Amino acid sequence: MIRNSIDMNQVVGRQDILFICLDALRYDVAAQEEAARTTPSLNRCGPWKKCQAPGNFTYPSHHAMFAGFLPCACDIKRLADRELLFFPSHIGLGRKVPEGSFGFSGGTIMEGLENEGYDTWCVGGVAFFDKRSDMGKVFPGYFKKSYWNPSFACPVKESAKNQVDFILKKIARAPQKPPVFLYLNISAIHYPNYFYLEGARADSRESHAAALRYVDGCLGRLLDGWQEIRGDAFVICCSDHGTCYGEDGFYSHGVNHPLVTTVPYKHFFLKNRL
Repeated sequence: MIRNSIDMNQVVGRQDILFICLDALRYDVAAQEEAARTTPSLNRCGPWKKCQAPGNFTYPSHHAMFAGFLPCACDIKRLADRELLFFPSHIGLGRKVPEGSFGFSGGTIMEGLENEGYDTWCVGGVAFFDKRSDMGKVFPGYFKKSYWNPSFACPVKESAKNQVDFILKKIARAPQKPPVFLYLNISAIHYPNYFYLEGARADSRESHAAALRYVDGCLGRLLDGWQEIRGDAFVICCSDHGTCYGEDGFYSHGVNHPLVTTVPYKHFFLKNRL
């Protein structure tokens, strides 16, 4: 079994944890913008790792991630060789918690962290977090506190700014204890994203990249603000799946094309940003 790059038992209970999902972000676009240095906030947090998505659209991918099965390296060929930051203690892999993994009880990592005293927050973005529908209540229901409003949704050009503004106001009023586990679903890169590219009338790989550049600026504000207000935190940042814009005849996601099933991933401490 692979050894973890970080010991989560030295994290859990000691500091905040932020899980930021850039919904639908493609690995190739993330790597392109990283190389071009057009995403300075994310670049400060270390390089993207090329990973296998846990699902090919939001719903299955999040069920897997919330159970501890985050995106894993593309060269992994066995379940036992995954890096598991969170390990569901009562299923699979001989039920032996890997070295460096946080073994949790319960149906989700949020339930496991709540057992350790965490306040768990969800700030939703895409429709699977819109609590006006029955299905949209499923993921928010996994958290002690969940927030969504129409200004966070995909069709809103300022959605990421609105989400970050909301979070910064929340943490400014929140007590330092207990520690917080925040899950943030960024909707801006998901379709529609054409309005981030001047003159565009339809979504494309280019507007996808423009959306990422917009999101990068918002994330810089979030990470700087969190560090200033609450101090250090461990951050997981990844995509849940990619998407297609006509490559090989494929469009959108929910299909098993390599551009859908390959995603960017990184984790880091706020204090260690370059």
